[in-house]
Amino acid sequence: MDRVRGDGESIWLAAIEAIEPARLVRRHAAAIRDMVATAERLVVVGGGKAAAGLAAGIEAVLGPAALARHDTAGLVSVPEGCGRRLGRIEVRETRPAGANLPTAAVVEATREMLALIGRLGPRDLVLAALAGGGSALVAAPREGVTLGEKIARTRALSEAGADIATLNAARRELSLVKGGGLARACGAGRLVAIVLSDVIGSELSVIASGPCLAPGGPAAWTTPRGCRVEHLIVGDNTTAVEAAAAAAWNLGYEVAVDAATDGEPAEEVGRRLARRALERAAESARDGRPRAVIAGGEAVVRVPAGHGVGGRNQQTALAALAEVRALAGGWPEGLVIASIGTDGEDGPTDAAGGVIDAEVAGAIDGAALTAALARCDAYPLLAASGGLVRTGPTGTNVADLRMVLAHP
Repeated sequence: MDRVRGDGESIWLAAIEAIEPARLVRRHAAAIRDMVATAERLVVVGGGKAAAGLAAGIEAVLGPAALARHDTAGLVSVPEGCGRRLGRIEVRETRPAGANLPTAAVVEATREMLALIGRLGPRDLVLAALAGGGSALVAAPREGVTLGEKIARTRALSEAGADIATLNAARRELSLVKGGGLARACGAGRLVAIVLSDVIGSELSVIASGPCLAPGGPAAWTTPRGCRVEHLIVGDNTTAVEAAAAAAWNLGYEVAVDAATDGEPAEEVGRRLARRALERAAESARDGRPRAVIAGGEAVVRVPAGHGVGGRNQQTALAALAEVRALAGGWPEGLVIASIGTDGEDGPTDAAGGVIDAEVAGAIDGAALTAALARCDAYPLLAASGGLVRTGPTGTNVADLRMVLAHP
């Protein structure tokens, strides 16, 4: 691995470390202790790729004595590879890694959560640990809708390139828990959603499809059963971007942070990254100082019939390679472009995303690149050329991180 690509790895690992859920929860330790102090019983429920870490953080800030005093119990739903053993809260792996769809195990866990919080009384407290991926990990179809029907509807929308807002609107329509359904089932006097946002702008109705937010309503509200509902956002995409920018600065790069984008086609994101990369590379060549661009967001991919295997970040990386070649004729030495999912998942693959440097670019010919982009078949090409980023499941999720590094 050359120096610049090694810098890139250090930067994206620093960003992932900064959004470790338990670490983020600890920053709000005093507020969480205050919430729990007057509760008779505490129950923790929820789901998402970061839900285990959020639950672990809650247990850590309260400590064994307080957990016992409040007769703490709970259940959170996570993907395979994100599980851990906690003292009072069960962490259940309910869907395979890389398959972002609800399963029968997800539905069973969700119904257990609904039953658990439905039995509580007005002196009790629920903390709902919610994070990206929660839409597929906290799911219970409405009466008359099968799980298969729900999956088919959301899969068709996803493959058509629907953005997250459209997907979540469909999920709410078909679900008992989305759009405030989880909160409405709660018999406790108070529910506080502890949220790690994977949505640009942190719109609560979109994060995990808003299980604790009444559609169109405020973040704080009271359910028909008299449960007071609040939300606490402990981190978001900006948290990761700022950590990446700081890491790049500490490595000696002059850093520009670009605005995050959401719902933009991966191909356009890649082309824009390429243009920014060539600008920064030219600046670096003129004065000998390394440059970086850091940005966040989440792209979408419209998948064609007969598509291959890949993900939005891998598609972004290949689109960047194609644009650099179109504009510059080749790949400049010392240039790295990467696009990475902070959850460690990119589409139905074992990769977090893609990275292009001179070595990767040199191993990909033009015909193969064109074909892979057209078929959304980035994974095999990047795997063969050394351009995959593999982190494994990170146990967190704040959407994607993109970067350009240019070293003279």
